[in-house]
Amino acid sequence: MSGPLHFNLFTMNSVEHVSPGTWTIPGDQSHRYTDREYWTEVARTAERGGLDAIFFADVRGIYDVYGDSRDPAIERAIQTPSNVPQALVPAMAEVTDHVGFAITRSTSYTHPYQLAREFSTLDHVTDGRVAFNIVTSYLESAARNLGLDGRIEHDDRYDRADEFMDVCYALWEDSWEDDAMVRDAESGTYTDPEKVHAIDFEGEHFSVPGPHGCEPSPQRTPVLYQAGSSDRGRAFAAGNAEAVFVSQPTKAATRDYVEDMRDRVASAGRNPDSIKFFPGIVVITGETEDLAYEKYLTYREHVSVEGTLSLLSGFIDMDLSTLDPDQPVEHIETDAIQGAINAFTTNDPDHEWTVGEAAQFAGLGSTSPVIVGTPGQVVDELEAWHQAVGVDGFNLKEVTRPGTLRDFVDLVVPELRERGLIRETYEGATLRENMFGHRGLPSDHPARAGPNR
Repeated sequence: MSGPLHFNLFTMNSVEHVSPGTWTIPGDQSHRYTDREYWTEVARTAERGGLDAIFFADVRGIYDVYGDSRDPAIERAIQTPSNVPQALVPAMAEVTDHVGFAITRSTSYTHPYQLAREFSTLDHVTDGRVAFNIVTSYLESAARNLGLDGRIEHDDRYDRADEFMDVCYALWEDSWEDDAMVRDAESGTYTDPEKVHAIDFEGEHFSVPGPHGCEPSPQRTPVLYQAGSSDRGRAFAAGNAEAVFVSQPTKAATRDYVEDMRDRVASAGRNPDSIKFFPGIVVITGETEDLAYEKYLTYREHVSVEGTLSLLSGFIDMDLSTLDPDQPVEHIETDAIQGAINAFTTNDPDHEWTVGEAAQFAGLGSTSPVIVGTPGQVVDELEAWHQAVGVDGFNLKEVTRPGTLRDFVDLVVPELRERGLIRETYEGATLRENMFGHRGLPSDHPARAGPNR
């Protein structure tokens, strides 16, 4: 592959995200996650580095699988406490002009009419810089906190998600025609009612007569991310995603995933080259190789093993406290994150991971690889992933905050720009234009199949 790479900062509106214990590193500012100025500083730095977006993870509920208790997650700040990501976006958009904001929202525990309105509003106030990371919620505790008897079964969650997105597409793409707003002061007509259409949606999970309550936003439909790893999740991503977040520990596993997904996208009637792939990556860099490895060793010393096992237990819905550290990780079919267990089993068949090895590996960035070295060495490796694996960019996973982002922007980005591997300036006005070169969804996307498009 050729051409520039795309980068997102992968973060969370919480103390810890996916590197448990690293909030204890001297100088780390993770505790400032409640500080508006922390996030506006992050936004400015990301834009200075030419990143596509700040990609916000989110989770409902508390990790309580490890030791059959929520106490380890609370004590170690494992994605707890946390705040909603979308509330940060207006403040971050106010101090930037180009960088986008990818927001994780669940299709399992919200209503599509409400979500469509929220994303249209955010797309308006950011001038078209919003993305929707579509998830289906895997924590049992989240379901209970929302008054349900238990978590929706894995494939059923995706059936609901299919219908959820059908509603959103109808609202975003079909409900309002482009020229519905006439704003004719003389006649007193702001909107032509003949050009605003009810969607009259009746499905198994949702009944939405419509029409949408918002006029079309700059992108209409936000940029669509997804991270399906199970067979059902991959099918959903093939039909909906414009960009896929990949979380695999090796190049071989990532390459297999990308090739499988491109085949699925083609089978869904879409151009397989229209979808972009973003593996998660941890970058630890310094002016010299010795300095980079010194940072790496310091970071490793601060990793919380209990915190990592608590996180992984929630990911795979298996209490790892009951297993011997030398016991191999066995493949199971899970109603939680299938990709997390696959990363240490079926996706890497040549390596038999033990529980202890998985915990040690996942301490920095969970299931994603770690690159340690000088800026030149880091870019060599990123370029190798781009060329040999066929990925389009990377989701940068944090170790220190905001140190990981600052190091990347101040040290790695100049090297990327020297090699023409990242933008010098932003090309478009919206996030989709900067990522794909066009403002609206492509014609082969299923959202474009509605009656008024």
